[in-house]
Amino acid sequence: MGKVVFYGAISLDGYLADDNDNLQWLFDTDLAGISTYKDFEEKVAAVVMGRVTYDEVIGLLKGEPLYPKKQKIIFSRTRTDEIQEGYFTAQDPIKVIGDLKKQVHGYIWIVGGGKLLTHLMEANLLDEYWIQIAPVLLGSGKRLFPKGDYQQRLTFVDSTTMGEMVELHYRKKME
Repeated sequence: MGKVVFYGAISLDGYLADDNDNLQWLFDTDLAGISTYKDFEEKVAAVVMGRVTYDEVIGLLKGEPLYPKKQKIIFSRTRTDEIQEGYFTAQDPIKVIGDLKKQVHGYIWIVGGGKLLTHLMEANLLDEYWIQIAPVLLGSGKRLFPKGDYQQRLTFVDSTTMGEMVELHYRKKME
């Protein structure tokens, strides 16, 4: 059975991107050559994101393949075409992710935040979080955790220092 996970970086004041979807603040963060991404990415079986995040990631990749050898599901109300190793869908994310959890072995990585992440948190589908915090204050932008009905207690797993960035790893608290 798959695990639904979030892995991503935010500013100290909780933003994924600035008001213009710019991530330069993240690229300017010195990791001192340390990263947990490779170990994390090896465990990923499927990548899930919204269409806006997909468009931003494709732009950053500049023609490089999007998460090769990983199943990709992109939620969109307007696109229904297929992509290499994946597809766009307008289906209910709760059902899609619930079904995916039964089908894959490994991580189901929720890329980005916003509405999709909030919807999944409200359904209590997130199993683990890896949140990297960069030492920058943006003041405004796109929040990782918008307002929603998802109050829950998590269990602290670990923290990792990567140069200027700190990564916090949490797991869903078992009842």
